[in-house]
Amino acid sequence: MATKNKAPNSRIAENKRAFYNYFIEERFEAGMVLYGWEVKALRSGKAQLTDAYVLIRDGEIFLIGGQINPLHTASTHVSTEPDRTKKLLLKKDEIKRLIGKVEQKGYTLVPLTLYWKNGYVKCEIALAKGKAEYDKRSTIKEREGKREVERAMKSRNR
Repeated sequence: MATKNKAPNSRIAENKRAFYNYFIEERFEAGMVLYGWEVKALRSGKAQLTDAYVLIRDGEIFLIGGQINPLHTASTHVSTEPDRTKKLLLKKDEIKRLIGKVEQKGYTLVPLTLYWKNGYVKCEIALAKGKAEYDKRSTIKEREGKREVERAMKSRNR
């Protein structure tokens, strides 16, 4: 029996740029089809989602551009591709609904996080709409305003 060394629902990787570049409309939890060396690399936290995106092709959903860097101790008889296209697993009705939404102008699918759930790797994807430049500036303004309020609260508490 294998022991789990990770806490349940622990995060592996996060795509912080997605929240800056897109308005998140809906979130979906998708399973992933992975090789053994990829799972081992994910256990050590060697994943990156910053340049990744989700594509629908022939009624199936794929994660493209997400990197899983192999461990140095990976087997020599396996050829490793860090940026291999990975298939995502969703229910048929969810995929059909996403296809209808993505065909609308301005909507896209972006990966948000990779995390462990009951021993399986899950990818949280979002139906998102792109932000205009002025929206990004307002996001920065809000974030800086929150930081200033937190700093003021900290200085008062001291």
